[in-house]
Amino acid sequence: MKALVTGGAGFIGSHIVDRYLQEGLDVVVVDDLSRGSLENVNPAARFYQMDIRDPQRLREVFERERPEVINHHAAQMDLRRGVQEPVFDAEVNILGSIHLLDCAVQYKTQRFIYASTGGAAYGEPRTVPISEDHPVDPITPYGISKHTVEHYLFTYHILYSLPYVVLRYGNVYGPRQSSKGEAGVVAIFSEQMLGGVPPKIFGDGTKTRDYVYVGDVARANALALRQGDGQILNIACGLPTTDYEIFNFVRTALGIPPFEPKYVSKRPGEIDHCYLRTEKAREILSWQPEIPLPEGIRRTVAYFQQRLSRAGGEPRNAENQQSAGGVAV
Repeated sequence: MKALVTGGAGFIGSHIVDRYLQEGLDVVVVDDLSRGSLENVNPAARFYQMDIRDPQRLREVFERERPEVINHHAAQMDLRRGVQEPVFDAEVNILGSIHLLDCAVQYKTQRFIYASTGGAAYGEPRTVPISEDHPVDPITPYGISKHTVEHYLFTYHILYSLPYVVLRYGNVYGPRQSSKGEAGVVAIFSEQMLGGVPPKIFGDGTKTRDYVYVGDVARANALALRQGDGQILNIACGLPTTDYEIFNFVRTALGIPPFEPKYVSKRPGEIDHCYLRTEKAREILSWQPEIPLPEGIRRTVAYFQQRLSRAGGEPRNAENQQSAGGVAV
């Protein structure tokens, strides 16, 4: 089986590439390297540097590779940039996805796995934990664009019988996560503490999110190769974790004596509590998370320690990184 993974040089996508190769798949990676890195790309995969907004280039890749599965992780995922540049956000997340869907139909792709959001799509939760049938009321262009593609998938399924599965992620963390932008609280805390910079928490530290280890996410994507048809599935731990707990887990993993983070004013529009129900993924995919949060954070911290050791210096711009709050999921 041949799989094309968009965003396969990025944090989550590269772990999925590794998992697919372990499963014996022939893997093709498409990434424009705007956020990903060639260091993340498994050398056993074939790599194309390109933008999914370029339909001609996409068709050339599909003509050459003819993948049986598309795993779509390429996205504009910066919440703030989406607000400032909603047209760009829509071009990448919506139009780019439509180009992929058109290629999937033209080249008779057998399955489309789509990485969606389990936080930004639902908006302010009416109830928690959040199930897949919770009303979808995104309050950011990013949430709107990611959710819109779910509707296109349903339409292409009806019009062209394209099988698909949507995976709505919680807050994914783990090795290779970027500390730049808004989606990497564990990475940010790790680099800040390694650099001797006191982490900053927006609010009083009680805001909660649902954290899931990237290896568990990759396993869900492997199970989705053969299971599920037309379903939307939350992929998360189903448990709330506070910002302060994340801070404390990272501090403990680094072996740093107890100290307090820096608390600053909560940013307007932030959701206080968001965690997801995962029974549907357990039923459809036979999936459940396996890596406990303390162990996952230990593995993540070890990755940043090793990277810092190889670099032989302090994390770059650690004092300017964002901290807990405004997490894109």
